[in-house]
Amino acid sequence: MNSADASALARYQRARRVILAIVIVLAFTMLMFGGSLHDELMHEYIETLGLALVMIGIGGRLWATLYIGGRKSAVVVSNGPYSITRNPLYLFSSIAAAGVGAQTGSYVVTCMCIVMSVAFFQLVARREERFLSATLGDEYYTYLRRVPRFLPNPLIYRDDVEVTFNTERVRATFVDGLVFFAAIAVLEAIEVAQEAGTIPTLFWLF
Repeated sequence: MNSADASALARYQRARRVILAIVIVLAFTMLMFGGSLHDELMHEYIETLGLALVMIGIGGRLWATLYIGGRKSAVVVSNGPYSITRNPLYLFSSIAAAGVGAQTGSYVVTCMCIVMSVAFFQLVARREERFLSATLGDEYYTYLRRVPRFLPNPLIYRDDVEVTFNTERVRATFVDGLVFFAAIAVLEAIEVAQEAGTIPTLFWLF
């Protein structure tokens, strides 16, 4: 991969991080000044669901990194998670973002987070596809026709017996995933401050 390719890929990766940051900031803002209309039991249920989504998202991102780490613009990876969706990292990042949004105890914020994530990642994915089509050629065009861009199709799953992965990339993905857990801790702290009256409730959400 030449320097121009590396620079282009780095821009796409930065865009992904910016998108996640925007979603997390949205969740912070909604919880800081908004209250949930649900009773305590339902509020806790939504938060628990959100924690499960975050764990699925982090686990899925690690799974995808095992296959793609460091090879995105070098070869066409079409097995494992990449056999059922062209963008498993973006898919699982959206699921984790929805989990962060669920920590507000609001279905509205949860849905807003996942819709915003999917919409933004679709834009990034389209730009990546143009770049990868020019870089990888006919093999990638064949892959585009066979595998859906975002929503997975489990019926076409295929895998190899062995997979070689980049340990540094996996470690970096794991560290990135900790940001989601850190966001949950901060959101819980904001909720406690709100209940104590330190932060005012300006609006209510379903």
